[in-house]
Amino acid sequence: MKGIEVTLTDMLACRERRASLQNEFIQKDGCPVISFCMNIPGPIKTTPDIQKAFEAGKQTLLAQLKSHGLSILSQAELHEITGDELLWAVEGSAEKIKEITTQIEETHPLGRLFDMDIIGIDGEKLSRSTCRTCLICGCQAQECARSRRHTIAEMQGKIEEMLASQAGSKGD
Repeated sequence: MKGIEVTLTDMLACRERRASLQNEFIQKDGCPVISFCMNIPGPIKTTPDIQKAFEAGKQTLLAQLKSHGLSILSQAELHEITGDELLWAVEGSAEKIKEITTQIEETHPLGRLFDMDIIGIDGEKLSRSTCRTCLICGCQAQECARSRRHTIAEMQGKIEEMLASQAGSKGD
């Protein structure tokens, strides 16, 4: 994967900024916040293909919220070397929003690369009802990550394959 490598310091600053924006939205709007970024292992967090996948996820999420009659009250979208991020304060039940985002993550062709967190009005992240599966072997993703079962290069290769497959299916 080619791109700009980020450091741990970059990622920690990014995480802090995201948490600050999430809290700001919750205080201002009094509703849950969707925090959407890409689940990309390794030091390179964004490329043009990853940005296209992010945009596809964003459009799917927007369509699903609209189809469920949910309104976005506040929004922030960032495109940094640490990756693409979207924060939306959404008027609705945190549990319903979590159902919608989990369904996208589990059914969209690139959904496994989407990281759509829901932060409730209490500031706590809602947990998934099911565990995510590993990109490579299909086992529980957390277990593979903990045991370092797969190399960064293997995971990046799989991600590039997924992105190329998606681009090809759209005639790009």
